[in-house]
Amino acid sequence: MSLNYLSTARKILCIGRNYAAHIKELNNAKPQQPFFFLKPSSSILKPQQGPILTPKGVVVHYEVELAFTLNRELKNLPSTFTHEQALEAIEGYALTIDLTARNVQDEAKKKGLPWSIGKGFDTFLPVSNFIPKDKIKDPYNVELKLKVNGEVKQQDKTDLMIFPIHKILSHMSSIMTLEKGDLILTGTPKGVGQIQPGDRVEAFLSVDGQEIERIEADVAEKDGPYEYKEI
Repeated sequence: MSLNYLSTARKILCIGRNYAAHIKELNNAKPQQPFFFLKPSSSILKPQQGPILTPKGVVVHYEVELAFTLNRELKNLPSTFTHEQALEAIEGYALTIDLTARNVQDEAKKKGLPWSIGKGFDTFLPVSNFIPKDKIKDPYNVELKLKVNGEVKQQDKTDLMIFPIHKILSHMSSIMTLEKGDLILTGTPKGVGQIQPGDRVEAFLSVDGQEIERIEADVAEKDGPYEYKEI
């Protein structure tokens, strides 16, 4: 099931602003409840499937994240949904990089427009192989690290999450039915920054100092007619 989990992901849901230091570095307001957005499945970049593609004129930022998939349907979960129940609903985990067209997103937010485009370009979701649950017994004891050209840019533990997974699932399921196979990203720690054509990106997921999974990708310019211009 190393990559089969991606074929059943009918939705990709991403928690935003779930690490306090990341909220501060982007000058955002801390949410009072879990805040999430969707990414298209066409944004997935599988291991060894080519480079990350940056569209012309776009400022692309990296955001390393722990993700998980569901083994059942979840709908209208109560606020009393527990940590133990959340772990039972998880099929397994993955390491991901949520890429963002930051200048596109910032302009859309400034003008009150939807910003799906800023998250949805092809290759804007590099993913690792599937990680079985027995490799991650505690999702809050995971170290995430990302390097650009060999330099560490992000490195933090998932115990810094503001909203734990059971709260994320309870909130999401009250809005839309979560389906078996859905892929859910849990937010990124501080240290986000820009990547450009010619860069080399590496992301790592470790537990108790042991590397479990990694992502490696080069960065290239995206071909095609798209070029960012002010909306």
